[in-house]
Amino acid sequence: MSYWAIRDGKSFTTPGNGIYGPKAMIINENAGSGGDMMPYMFKEKGLGKLVGRTTMGILVGISGYPRLLDGGSITSPNFGIYDTKGKWIIENEGVAPDIFVEQTPKDLLEGRDPQLEKTIKILQEEMKNYKYPNTAKPKDPIRGH
Repeated sequence: MSYWAIRDGKSFTTPGNGIYGPKAMIINENAGSGGDMMPYMFKEKGLGKLVGRTTMGILVGISGYPRLLDGGSITSPNFGIYDTKGKWIIENEGVAPDIFVEQTPKDLLEGRDPQLEKTIKILQEEMKNYKYPNTAKPKDPIRGH
């Protein structure tokens, strides 16, 4: 978001830490609720590719239900999500990957992770041509008027 210049040394950034190169996110069919929202926001902001399988699509809001007399509880969704264009999103659809990669129990038993392997290949390729920003420090301001 910004740089901080110090008298002697290299400028530093705000935020202080970040991933300033290519990014990707692995998603799968076991991710729901916040696991639906995080990849949606990642994709919406254009941060990188989603790799894996479509998320669950169970992003709904549950709030304000009182306890039953026997101590149990009942909930039901009482709010849903729509985007800034006025379209309902995620619920019953999930978030689809940009690159579909199946991962089977057999893969895991063999010690393989095809989703991770594909993501690494994608990022290694993107790193070859990624243009890292090189913002020059401006001339020092004149403040003594």
